[in-house]
Order: sequence, then C-alpha cells, then structure tokens
Amino acid sequence: MFMSTYTDNYKRIIFMYLKRGTKMDPNKLVARSFGVFFILAFITYGAGSSIVASIANEADSLASIYANKAGIVIGVILMALLHSFVNIGLPVVMFPLLKPINERFTYAYLSAGISATVVLIGGTVFTLLLLPLSDTYMEAGSAAGNHFETLRLLSVKGGFYAYQLGMAVWGIGGLFLTTLLYQSKLVPRFISVWGFIGYIIFMVGTILELYGYGYGVQLALPGGLFELFLSFWLIIKGFNSSDIA
Repeated sequence: MFMSTYTDNYKRIIFMYLKRGTKMDPNKLVARSFGVFFILAFITYGAGSSIVASIANEADSLASIYANKAGIVIGVILMALLHSFVNIGLPVVMFPLLKPINERFTYAYLSAGISATVVLIGGTVFTLLLLPLSDTYMEAGSAAGNHFETLRLLSVKGGFYAYQLGMAVWGIGGLFLTTLLYQSKLVPRFISVWGFIGYIIFMVGTILELYGYGYGVQLALPGGLFELFLSFWLIIKGFNSSDIA
C-alpha cells in the first residue's frame, strides 16, 4: 500500500513538472539522487567505522573507549543513522523507475536493502555495548583485565559478523539491481554485467570472512569500484532516456 501510494505520488510530481513546462528532468533527478546516495553510503559507513576502529583498536582499548566515548557515539551515529537513511534510500529512490520493468525483482531489491540495513544497525549495538563495558572496566581496575578483554573481543566479533552478514544480504540485493539495470538498459549493459559479477565475488568474500579467511577486502574491490563508477556515471550522464521512454 505504501509503495503504491509512493509510486502514484511520483507520477503525479512528474505530471506537474511537465504541465508547468519546467526544464527539470525527473528521471535525471532520480539518477543523480541514486548516485549521490551511493557515494554518501560509502562516506558515512566508512567514516563511522574508521572513527570507531581508531579508538577501539588501541593498545588499552577499553581505557581508550572510556576516554573517547563521544567519538564512539559519533561513529555509531554515522554508521547506524546516516548510513541507514541513504542505504534504504537507494532502493526507495529507484522503486518507481524499476517497478514497471520487473515488479518482483524491484520488491526483492527493496527488501534486501531494508534487511541489510537492519542487520548493520544490529552490528552497531555491539559497538555501543563497549561503552558500559569500559565503565565497568575502569571501576574494576586491572584486576579483572583478562575477563574484560574477553568481553571486548566478543563485542568486536559480534559487530564484525553482523557486518559480514549485512554485506552478504546487500550483495543479494545488488544482484537484483544489476539484473534490473540489464533488462531495462537504463545504463550500458557492460556496467550491469560488471556489477553482477562484482557482487558475486563480493558475496564470496563475505562468506570467506565468516569462515575466518581474510579475503573480504580484496574480493570487495570489483563490486566497490562498480558502485563508485555507477554513481559518477548517473550523476554525470544519467539514465538512457530512450530506454526510460
């Protein structure tokens, strides 16, 4: 019901712009919004995780977390709030354009985006648990250091596994997205094929990480470069207008 209303409103806005004779191209606006959202997704999660890692990976990490709680909170806000907004915004922005192409795949892409975001938010909860843990650690002193270090590692690993699972789900959504782009020819097909293969490799990397093999970063490169390339392509060139028609 919500998506039906959203689609109707989208079409109504397009009609209003055409009726008023405005020069704005709604589909170009969608393309640019999608590209900007992709870049913001990189920036928000990357910046947030970097802030958290710089604090939580120090030698005496719990003491460092205790002294830099504001930094941890800022990192979590970037990862859990701002990133979630743009991450879910990606399939929502594209929904009216992709639904006429393949409704089931469009809903699957939307569902994967929401599911992946929820899992990633759950991962940030493990990061927030480090805050009360650091408080208790500072109160207890060094006597129970090994015990607290074990709890810290569990929290860090919980966030790590949540991230890998969330990225695996996001990879599934990427397969639906690239299939829709290929079917519609909204972008040159070599871009869609590149993205489809990149997401498969990316998902293999996340699964290997879950098994303890640290190849996730290397195997994420093809998919990550695709997302950046697609983002700049849509911002600069937009969709193929003839195929939209």
